[in-house]
Amino acid sequence: MPHPPSSAKLALTNTAMQFLSISRRRSEQFAEADFAARIEAEVEQAKTLYAEGTIRQIWHRTDIPGACILLEADSEGAAREILNTLPLVKAGMLEVTLVPLKPYAGFAPRKK
Repeated sequence: MPHPPSSAKLALTNTAMQFLSISRRRSEQFAEADFAARIEAEVEQAKTLYAEGTIRQIWHRTDIPGACILLEADSEGAAREILNTLPLVKAGMLEVTLVPLKPYAGFAPRKK
């Protein structure tokens, strides 16, 4: 099972950021058989990243084939390195948009 490079692993610090990865399958470039050949390895790597605490949540999209992943990393570059350990991403079979997130300030205590 491939693991992310040590520089990409989540450092359990207060500096970790959250990112939303929104992907879609490049079905116009790859056949369903191409995806099927890599899906087991994709699932196993996603499980590994989840167990490490890097992937927080993952959803299948219902509008088009693809997924949304909530992940944590120290930087956008580290988040991209982590995503590149997923076989479908590594093979260029997914179009991935990575959105950096920050906490919603509306739930924070108000300063007086």
